[in-house]
Amino acid sequence: MVDKTMTADDVAGRLRSGMTLGIGGWGSRRKPMALVRALLRSGVTDLTVVSYGGPDVGMLCAAGRVRRIVAPFATLDSVPLEPHFRAAREAGAIAMTELDEAMFMWGLHAAANRLPFMPVRAGLGSDVMRVNPELRTVRSPYGDGEEFVAAPALRLDAALVHLNRADRLGNGQYLGPDPYFDDLFCEAADEAYLSCERLVETGGLTEDAAPQTLLVSRHSVTGVVEAPGGAHFTSCAPDHARDEPFQRMYAATPWDGFAGRFLSGPDEHAYTSAVRAWHEEQR
Repeated sequence: MVDKTMTADDVAGRLRSGMTLGIGGWGSRRKPMALVRALLRSGVTDLTVVSYGGPDVGMLCAAGRVRRIVAPFATLDSVPLEPHFRAAREAGAIAMTELDEAMFMWGLHAAANRLPFMPVRAGLGSDVMRVNPELRTVRSPYGDGEEFVAAPALRLDAALVHLNRADRLGNGQYLGPDPYFDDLFCEAADEAYLSCERLVETGGLTEDAAPQTLLVSRHSVTGVVEAPGGAHFTSCAPDHARDEPFQRMYAATPWDGFAGRFLSGPDEHAYTSAVRAWHEEQR
């Protein structure tokens, strides 16, 4: 059994410019933000980012690290449209492949199963086909002859996900209300990196939770990072809620001001110290 533990900066050091990078979570929920912040401290750029987008997408776009976004949306949940993503998109700074949520999910399924596409009904009769003219349809070879969209596989060079618990071997557990699609991101990727709120022994993963919460299997994980609070400022229920005051400040602050105060330090400790100081100022 291989001990796969590493640091967030180790993960960033394994990523390369020009990669297609999948990022798990959903909107402003359980995003692997400590890994994203490590990526922002690196020189990696020219990324294609595949994500149910949230502040991961916004920060990477604002920092000029993205060439293309593949996503059904980019939201902060309580803020409907991620503002830094919106600014980059309106400025024409990034390319965009916008897919229906179901098409996106089946694209991950196709990649996880090493298939070129999956037939889906989602998208037919919608503007998804108009804004993505490269999409094709296929017809059932059986008697029904039904037409489907051929949702292309979303193959990933690397994936980043965040879960509540993990062991050193790469088994990951979620304890919140929704698994999202983090397992598919890992399985669709050549390399997958899992950050977690807490590392535990393998047996501890099922001490207080059902086996069904074991979302990510070690066979699909390259590295594991213990990162308490590593989803901040997004939520990671039940470990912590979304930091709504901080998120509102992020959404309202010009990027240079936000990055200069919170992302200019050498490591994650500098970030958490800056966040703590900000909250003290608000009291």
